[in-house]
Amino acid sequence: MQRSNSKTQLVEQTQKLRSLILLLPAFAEDFFRGISEVKQIRTRISYAHDMRIFFEYLLNNHPSFDSYESIHDFSVDDLETVTAIDIEKYTEYLTAYSSEDKNGVTKVFSNTAPGKNRKMSSLRSFYKYFYRKEVIRTNPTLLVDLPKLRERAVVRLDPNESADLLDAVEEGTNLSERQKLFHEKNKQRDLALVTLLLGTGIRVSECVGLDINDVDFSNNSFLVTRKGGDQEILFMPEEVAQALTKYVNEERKEMLKNTQTDPGALFLSLRRSRLTVSSIEKMVKKYALTAVPLKNISPHKLRSTFGTNLYRETNDIYLVADVLGHKDINTTRRHYVTMDEDRKKQAAKVTKLRD
Repeated sequence: MQRSNSKTQLVEQTQKLRSLILLLPAFAEDFFRGISEVKQIRTRISYAHDMRIFFEYLLNNHPSFDSYESIHDFSVDDLETVTAIDIEKYTEYLTAYSSEDKNGVTKVFSNTAPGKNRKMSSLRSFYKYFYRKEVIRTNPTLLVDLPKLRERAVVRLDPNESADLLDAVEEGTNLSERQKLFHEKNKQRDLALVTLLLGTGIRVSECVGLDINDVDFSNNSFLVTRKGGDQEILFMPEEVAQALTKYVNEERKEMLKNTQTDPGALFLSLRRSRLTVSSIEKMVKKYALTAVPLKNISPHKLRSTFGTNLYRETNDIYLVADVLGHKDINTTRRHYVTMDEDRKKQAAKVTKLRD
């Protein structure tokens, strides 16, 4: 199976990363080169964004760097000037801060605990690299506690809610007049996409990366690229295969009727370009608001719904981990262990000591 379009996407992401690295101190290039074989391109792009925020903070708030005019004035030795207290101040700064974009427009940003954790993880990786290479002698990031994350209940769809969601996608009920116009043009695509997410549990990023050549309709299988770049063949239920076949043979074919080349991506926008993670998230939310308004449903919640259903049917946590692409079984266990607790509670209810 050819993945020429994915290669194009990789080239675009690599160019984006290189442009972001140019905005950082010169020594940062060593870090990104050093992690290139162990971190995905998307992760490195996130790291580059996060490191720019960190150096902008130092530039504008740390007294030791008052004389610096830009981020490019920083040297690797400056990392040892930063203390654990400075890192704690930076963590607090991330709660709410402002920054100018390339057009000089000031924007306000904020982070809750998960956002702070991610940025601190980026910073720890950055310091860890130079510390392990013996370029710096101290690593203050290890002396700072990460913000505590609250355990959140896993939101899933009940079977009847899954059916309601698919009905909403198919029929376009309770949509605005403007939304109905787009629904008429994209309902087969949207139904195929939501059915695929619910029926296979793949990540939204994996869904975005699918090419038309990755799907084998004769075998009801498809090739998915997991986090980390590993490729794996998954199988889809008949209902998923039917929805995909209908979309590919009708709506997608009609979309490309007057074009010379196929862009390659399985799921296309009206502009005949690959759908983005953001566009799929917005699409799922649009339909979910009409079908299950009391639950905040995202593509990841559809993935959790699939995992829940599979675990209920098989009671095999290792199978669920394998199908979902979890490298660590504990990740799977954290999401579905509550179901074991539910069964234990049920056992207590049916046990009677007195009539």
